[in-house]
Amino acid sequence: MKGKAYVFKRGHINTDEIIPARYLSTDDEKELALHAMEDLDADFVKNAGPGDIIVAGPDFGCGSSREHAVWAIRGAGISCVVADTFARIFYRNAINNGFPVVECEGITNHVATGDELEIDLRQGILKNLSNGKDFHFLPLPDFAFKIAEAGGLLQSIKK
Repeated sequence: MKGKAYVFKRGHINTDEIIPARYLSTDDEKELALHAMEDLDADFVKNAGPGDIIVAGPDFGCGSSREHAVWAIRGAGISCVVADTFARIFYRNAINNGFPVVECEGITNHVATGDELEIDLRQGILKNLSNGKDFHFLPLPDFAFKIAEAGGLLQSIKK
């Protein structure tokens, strides 16, 4: 996958910052997307484009266990989130929803907003095409790919 980076260097971005609780009256991804990350960056939805990749510091997605956080980001067209680490509940919600997430420690020190990234999820390689640096990460496990290929955990179970 390829996309432009949208960097949030700060750690511990919680699910209420990803999608504020005041918007949780729907599960429609496009509606949720209108408010994705707005308390951290009011222009995020205007500036982020389809296929962009969020790059963030440690413990991304901490806080409550709402799946809405994954839905809001995906609804905004984000193709993947790369972070130093993820809160376990967000990480698993992403997998259950077939949304790719990558743990790559220290990544915010080597990527700037607007950098062009290329990610090989199976090989565990992230390339910053803008500065020529390559990074290695543990690839997602096979079960996560199977869930994603099925369209999410529920679809995987139905198969």
